[in-house]
Amino acid sequence: MIDLSIIIVSWNVEGLLRQCLASIDAGRDSLALETLVVDSGSTDSSVEMVADKFPWVRLLPQSENVGFSRGNNVGLALAAGRYLLLLNPDTQLVGHAVSQMVAYLDAHPAVGALGPQLLHTDGRIQSSRRRFPTLATGFLESTWLQPVAPRRVLRDYYVQDRPDDLTSEVDWVVGACLMVRRQTYEQVGSLDEGYFMYSEEMEWQRRIKDAGWKVVYYPAAKVTHHVGKSSDQAAAQRHIYFQRSKLRYFRQYHGRLAATALRSFLLIIYAWQLALEASKGMVGHERTMRRHRVSTYWRVLRTGLPPAGK
Repeated sequence: MIDLSIIIVSWNVEGLLRQCLASIDAGRDSLALETLVVDSGSTDSSVEMVADKFPWVRLLPQSENVGFSRGNNVGLALAAGRYLLLLNPDTQLVGHAVSQMVAYLDAHPAVGALGPQLLHTDGRIQSSRRRFPTLATGFLESTWLQPVAPRRVLRDYYVQDRPDDLTSEVDWVVGACLMVRRQTYEQVGSLDEGYFMYSEEMEWQRRIKDAGWKVVYYPAAKVTHHVGKSSDQAAAQRHIYFQRSKLRYFRQYHGRLAATALRSFLLIIYAWQLALEASKGMVGHERTMRRHRVSTYWRVLRTGLPPAGK
């Protein structure tokens, strides 16, 4: 019997993917595991590298960039493990992280999903615990208003009222490394493919919680996360995917009126930022950077930001 299926969706991050797979090989311990790499239409040498350097990996190349949700669903449908681990290619397992997570789930049958403590490249702790967002969170978190947001709003959202080294039940954990029990997956179903990327793991864990399972942050297991190296390759598209996914979530769980208000607010904020960057560029302040930002914000505005899946 396979203890753990590790599913990695990768797009044009050959070097990071190599490091990730090497860390899996080094930290597998006595686990019976399988690793499935869903290559999402990479144009670098990722596919060739995996086939050459890691013959034990099951390689699932796609003809196009299928996104995070659909890519993981491809892997989930073929996975045979008792536990299922969604793992970003820009991560490295630290020590015995996967066997620690499997042991925790074996000992706690009410836990449906588990996330480790994520670390930045330099070893600093990365925020990875969350509560589900309120409408106030939607207007403030990850917008240009975040620096002036009431501290309690973000403190609650980021679970900053608990120590970083405390194992605790949370609403959801960041999906860079997310282990899910097979029974949980079979009960709640796949990731919602209406989310191309961003917010999909939050919505999935919302369904997991609604089905009666616990979601736990488990800091004894540690994973280094090099943060967003795939999405860094397309700045405007990153903004579009992030905001459209956010709006899809708010439409699903807060209603159409809330999502419409949030969409209008985001469009106003992007228009304001575009005007601000354009004015700074006109007076000669870092013109190349300003042109890039104006182009990015204009591309976002042109979409109108309809909720993802529309």
